[in-house]
Amino acid sequence: MFALRKTMATMAAQSPLKQAGKVVCIGRNYADHIAELKNMKPKQPFFFLKPPSSIVLPGEGPCLQPRGVKMHFEVELALVIGKMVRDLHADDRQGALEAIKAYAVAIDMTARNVQDEAKRKGLPWDIAKGFDTFLPMSNVIPKTAIGDPQDVELFLEVNGETRQKGSTGLMIYQIPRIMSDISRVMTLQPGDIVLTGTPAGVGPVVPGDVMRAGVRVGGREVEEGKMEVRVEQSPSSYVFAET
Repeated sequence: MFALRKTMATMAAQSPLKQAGKVVCIGRNYADHIAELKNMKPKQPFFFLKPPSSIVLPGEGPCLQPRGVKMHFEVELALVIGKMVRDLHADDRQGALEAIKAYAVAIDMTARNVQDEAKRKGLPWDIAKGFDTFLPMSNVIPKTAIGDPQDVELFLEVNGETRQKGSTGLMIYQIPRIMSDISRVMTLQPGDIVLTGTPAGVGPVVPGDVMRAGVRVGGREVEEGKMEVRVEQSPSSYVFAET
């Protein structure tokens, strides 16, 4: 068992996902998710960054809950960029898809109480998204496994109970528009990761919970997209306190 874990950890360290220069995340891209959090629908895509140091891959260990933090899960389809993208036109679907090298399933963890406090006070909420292990990801999904990234089903379970399930066809802003808006602000480089938004059903997890997530194509789960991660208490000295 120890040898297997060591092998998995070594494979994770060598994963191209660990080479990401940046992780760009699209917010509020599913109408039902906007409604459940009582947010305003954006007039155009908006995005934020997560540090690559938040990525935790299969075999690397648990997702860690910092002390005083209410931690929420958000399952998303991740795009792995394969070539430089700059100033892409919003209607260039072929250009967008050609720039994608592969896919992955990601869980964008959010320190919800930290984020809520920052929003109330008009402060940046990078901390709420950037803790170590706050981006569990699956192994790389070959591009050939997902013919149409706008026609797959994402799902997430906690302790065997389905919490999120939704089609990527429900995105408010689809992939070409997302990549266009990002690339007009910052160049996407090979290896960068783009998270495309989360469907409804987000909620809390606590130490002892086990999250399982994946993606289905034509009703069948994609093997490389299977992921399972346990939640544990963080050993970090960080404790949430009001800013």
